[in-house]
Amino acid sequence: MLIVAMRRSYTIRPYQPVDLPRLQEITAQTFGPVSIDRNMEQRLGPFGQGDWRTRKVGAIADDCQAQPDGVFVAEDGTGRVVGYVTTRLNPLSGIGWIPNLAVDPEHQGAGLGRALIGHALDFFRRSGMQVAKIETLEQNPVGQKLYPALGFTEVARQIHYAMRLDQPLSAQNSDSASSV
Repeated sequence: MLIVAMRRSYTIRPYQPVDLPRLQEITAQTFGPVSIDRNMEQRLGPFGQGDWRTRKVGAIADDCQAQPDGVFVAEDGTGRVVGYVTTRLNPLSGIGWIPNLAVDPEHQGAGLGRALIGHALDFFRRSGMQVAKIETLEQNPVGQKLYPALGFTEVARQIHYAMRLDQPLSAQNSDSASSV
């Protein structure tokens, strides 16, 4: 069990469907600097219906539907949801995955992200998982410091590429159109 000292009093509890709008609000507030879809929009321009926020809040709804018993929310002393962690279990591989972790900006720096990850790791252990994994982007310095501090080991790096399909290749920026 991971013991985390927090500067404020929080309660971590299982997700309830009534929490979803607040989880999506926290997502929209926090994921901008660390969103692959936002990076794509900045490089390629708008695409699809809505923007990166629309897609990311939809992904949180998918997480809550796919593994509702593996989503945990943190409440402050007033009962307001101020953070969450989503998880997925793969019994065949023995891997527990943390797809999303977010803390309301007003509550960041209080140890809540650590506590939520600790809660997820306990859930993985109780569920018989042998390995836990979490991913972060190079542009997320908080995650790059936090995850190793909690015992995670970097095992690989991945590069994401994207290209527009609704424009001729010559109309796209020179970075994505450069020859190999």
